Amino acid sequence: MFTRDVLKIDAPLVSERIEGSIREQVLGTLRRRGAVVGMSGGIDSSVVASLCVRALGADRVVGLLMPERDSSGDALRLGRMLAAHLGIRHVVEDIAPALEGLGCYARQLEAIRMAVPEYGDGWRCKLTLPSLLEGERLNITSLTVSDPRGTQRTVRMPPAAYLQMVAATNFKQRTRKMMEYYHADRLNYAVAGTPNRLEYDQGFFVKQGDGAADFKPIAHLYKTQVYALAEHLGVPEEIRRRPPTTDTFSLAQTQEEFYFALPYREMDLCLWAHEHDTPAAEVAPVLGLTPEQVERVYRDIEAKRRVSRYLHQAPLLVADPRG
Repeated sequence: MFTRDVLKIDAPLVSERIEGSIREQVLGTLRRRGAVVGMSGGIDSSVVASLCVRALGADRVVGLLMPERDSSGDALRLGRMLAAHLGIRHVVEDIAPALEGLGCYARQLEAIRMAVPEYGDGWRCKLTLPSLLEGERLNITSLTVSDPRGTQRTVRMPPAAYLQMVAATNFKQRTRKMMEYYHADRLNYAVAGTPNRLEYDQGFFVKQGDGAADFKPIAHLYKTQVYALAEHLGVPEEIRRRPPTTDTFSLAQTQEEFYFALPYREMDLCLWAHEHDTPAAEVAPVLGLTPEQVERVYRDIEAKRRVSRYLHQAPLLVADPRG
């Protein structure tokens, strides 16, 4: 019978198994001395950093804090708090100058002005998807802008503008990953990836950006389970209370606004139910949804899996060059 308890875990046992895997993978398979973790002040990176400390020791873990022009001030503050809590070294790398040099912000602005010509100083923006619960939707992202007076409006972007906006924004994740590998290379450390199962399965990452890593210790855990693990690991309560955000655009944005059909608790349960061929009619009353709404979520899961095949795809070869 389907209940909300299907995602319950034995947190101490799960933690012990992951810690053992991290030691084996980093010190054995990868033959590296420690781990670099990009810390955003969010739950996933906080749990990964905590697991790495327990597995390798605080002296073998380095946390990177990589703010840029659109970052929330909380991200840097919470990242520093976590580093102090764990007793690890941390490095602050302001990536805004690099993004400026790459043309990230100028290319974003050019894309936005294709839809909102008057967009300029004092304006803020984010990308959003329509709610899946209100009816069948196309996965077409819209642009929400806020003028200097705080008045918001949402507009459709021309396809070329949307693609340019995403391409320019992806500089952020790719620049952060480049910085992680710089520090990993200079220390002979491995780069830890921080996606949870929901993000990994549904393609909520940038290829060769936050999707790149040497090991991904929580990619098998639903986000609900990551929160349970965080409590066991003693992750500071303020981080555990913080709602999941993208922290990518100048306007505050939830993950479900940007990508997922539902808040993570319900999305986790729908993904589990879909994986286990649970009928929508059985899932719906548990989540307070209609069977039709659950079916829409199931279809959205499959649609995102189709799109994310490219993100997971390794480079294609004509033949194995090693023979």
